[in-house]
This record gives sequence, C-alpha cells and structure tokens, in this order.
Amino acid sequence: MHCYTKNCLSFIRYNPLRNSQAFHRPAYCSQKITTTEPSSPNVRTEIPGPKSRQLLKELDRIQNTGAVQFFADYDKSYGNYLVDVDDNCLLDLYTQIASIPIGYNHQSLIDAVKNEDNLSTFVNRPALGCYPPRDWITRLQTSLLAVAPPGLSEVQTMACGACSVEHAQKAMFIAFQRRKRGGAPPTQQELQSCKTNELPGTPNLSVLSFKNAFHGRTMGALALTHTKPMHKLDLPQPKWPIATFPMLKYPLEDNVRENQAEEKRCLEEVEDLIETWKKKSEPIVGIVIEPIQGEGGDNFASPQFFQGLQDICIKNDICFNLDEVQTGCGVTGLFWAHEHFNLKQPPDIVTFSKKMLTGGFFYRSEYRPQEAFRIFNTWIGDPSKVVLLEAVIKVIKRDNLLNRVSEIGNYLWPEVEKIQEKYPDLISRVRGLGITGAVDFPSPDERNKAISKLLSKGVNTGACGESSLRLRPTLTLQKQHVDIFLDRLNSVCQEMS
Repeated sequence: MHCYTKNCLSFIRYNPLRNSQAFHRPAYCSQKITTTEPSSPNVRTEIPGPKSRQLLKELDRIQNTGAVQFFADYDKSYGNYLVDVDDNCLLDLYTQIASIPIGYNHQSLIDAVKNEDNLSTFVNRPALGCYPPRDWITRLQTSLLAVAPPGLSEVQTMACGACSVEHAQKAMFIAFQRRKRGGAPPTQQELQSCKTNELPGTPNLSVLSFKNAFHGRTMGALALTHTKPMHKLDLPQPKWPIATFPMLKYPLEDNVRENQAEEKRCLEEVEDLIETWKKKSEPIVGIVIEPIQGEGGDNFASPQFFQGLQDICIKNDICFNLDEVQTGCGVTGLFWAHEHFNLKQPPDIVTFSKKMLTGGFFYRSEYRPQEAFRIFNTWIGDPSKVVLLEAVIKVIKRDNLLNRVSEIGNYLWPEVEKIQEKYPDLISRVRGLGITGAVDFPSPDERNKAISKLLSKGVNTGACGESSLRLRPTLTLQKQHVDIFLDRLNSVCQEMS
C-alpha cells in the first residue's frame, strides 16, 4: 500500500495546526507495507523491548495498559509473522486473540482496500438499519450468506462478538414473549411497565450457560460468562442458571466410558435446571454454548453431547444458540465447528465474529423480530468489514484452505502428543481440532513460563483456562510454521524439565 505523498504534502502546507507541537507528519507516509513472509522468527531484544516500553509509558498516561504485551509494527508484519516496534519478528500463533483469518497484510485484503469500487464503503460508515448502501444486499449474499451454516438463510450483522451474543439473547426473549402472547400485540400495561424495568413488560426470563464459558464482556453477554473473576467483579448480574460443561479425560480413546458418563451427567443437570427454573417462574428460554470452550480452557465435548443438548432444547421449546465467535471461519477444518456434530436440524442461532471480521448472528426465521428497532443500534455492523470478508472467503475457496486446515491439524496434534510423551510431567491433555487447540501445564505459573520462553524464542502463543496454552493461528498456517513451533516447544520443555 502506497502513501499518497501529494495529499500528505498539501495537508502539511495548508493545515493551520502545522506549527503546533501536537502536529507531526504521519509515520505511514514514509513506509510501505511488507509483501514477503520471513522464513523464520528473529528475536533481537527482550520482549517487550525498549521501544515498546517507552510507548507503554506514553500510553499509560492516557489509559490502563495492564493488558498490553508489546507494540506491533503492522507495516512490517506479513503472513503468519508479527513484527514488533523493536524489530522482533514473531511466528504468531495467537493472531490478535484468534481474529486474523488469512495472515497479516494479505494481498487480497490490500487489493480490496485499494479497489476504487470500495472507496465509499471505507469512507462512509452508514447507519445500516436505516440507510443501507445500494450494494448491501449483494455484499451480504457474496459474503455472510455464501458461508451461512447449513439450513440458516437469515443474518443480522453486528460490530463485535459480545454485541452479537447480546442481541441474540434479545431475539430469544422477543420470540418467546411473542409466542406466549399468541401473536397478539403487547398490552398497554406491558408497554408502560417495561420503561421502568417492571412486570409484566420486563418479564422474569432466563438463559442457561455453562461453567467456564466465555461469551463477551458487555452486560448481557457477561451474564453468560464464567471464567476469570476480573471479567465480572463489581458488576451486577442476573442470577441465571449455570450448568456444568463436560470435562473430558485424555487420551479420549482410553477414557471412552468415563467421558460418556461425564457427558450424560452434564445433560441430566441441564434437564434438572430447566425444571427447577420453570418452577421458579423464571423459565429458561435459551441455551448458549460454545462448540469448543475457548477462554475457559479449550474444553471439548463430543458430537453426541451436542446432539443430546439440541434434543433437550427441542423437547422444551428452548432456543439453541451455538456461539461460534471463536470457532467459526474454518479453524476446525469445516467452516463452522458445529458442522462436526451432525445435528438433526440447524441450530436456532449461530453467533460469530473474530476471524469473520464482522460480528453478527445467523438465525431461524422465527427469531426475526416483527417490529422495527428491536434488534438495532446506530451501525449494526460495518460494510467495510464485509468487503474484507468477501475477499477472505474468496481466498479460502481459491486456496482450498479448509482442507489445508484439516491436513495441518492432522499433522500438528500428533506431533505435540509426541512431545507430551517425552515430557509427561510437564504437558498433558493435548487436544485440538483443525488448527485450534491447547495443551495443559501443571500450574498457571509453569504455563506462563512456557509462554514467555516461547516468546523469547520467537513464537507468540496464548493462555486460556487455569493452566492451558492455546494456539489460534491463521488459516494459512503451513507445515514449516508447525515445525518451527514444535522445535521451540520441545526446546522449552527441555529447559523446564
């Protein structure tokens, strides 16, 4: 991507702030984006390095910086490599918390940005609910609807994962109350009482979620999130039912009977909670679950568990919402993780974000509100992200990336298991599907030490759960990237043993 130097110079010439201390020429004016991927990591300083630490001090004067790891130079990053401001070149297997689909500065995305036909889409962000652009229907058809979960043909865009989950809950509640009224309009009493959060307009309804679940940080999504105390501390929350997500024993083939019993117990608990909350006159109208629990520890369950859970929802007329924010867009080898489950019918709602670049949810037609402004905010998404998603989908199909993800996963996880066999006191519970997965360490401290050591050797990974190290690479991960990770992981385990 080139800098429009003439425009930059005219800005300098005519801007009345040119003599201000706050004015500086944009850094990108003198740079071009890297167009080749490095052959291997290269660590020049400790991480964070001196430039990152200086920037951290400056940012800390403006906002809380407790979560900042280092400052990145995105102009120099490319493919599966992330470069920081100290020129440390890292193989990135965490990819902006699982949100980079096909690598940094992919040429197809740059071409989409440079395409003059897309210019107004990037410049003008519309209030989509009121003034959608003329090509909006075509954009949806060639992006989101082109990869819709089988059996779902309606979609609502949103800006992020949390607001997708939040508005999906609203769709559940609205549909439930509409059925309860038999299709009749709300009463005047309902219309007035809802404005002061009172019955009957504000009904006592609940949504069931699972221990160790993560569905977002906005207030409604946070009610379904049960991972770290820092997510929820000091924030008032509804006392909704929370079921146990199965904790499977590994290796799976050696623990079939125990895992079947665990999943059966968890399903029975769900059924008990449904009856309990019905008797409390706070009926469960929806169940929200991740196909793979991400933040909570990369916890997997079998297809039979999800089939059983859907059966319970159908039996009790409860909305079945699969939250694919972290598992969608092909990371498991199929475009949606729930496609591995062989469900008897489509989920009622599927929420998405992260690698999809835009948030939103697919839904069955009965979850579409009948009135305007029920599922709504100013933007309800961003057409520019949908333009980029179009490009991503074309690359996925052109380069057959879903098959590649399956092949890479079939190579990656058995090789990690070999390292586990060498260091059984250090690594356990190797688990993965496609390119998403994790390993456990004996304690949080040892897990954090392993992540730090990997970073010092040029590999960026992430943490989840109590003591798990997780991988969230791009769909363009190749065998040579895996081999670098395996070599560094083996080296770290050797040092820590």
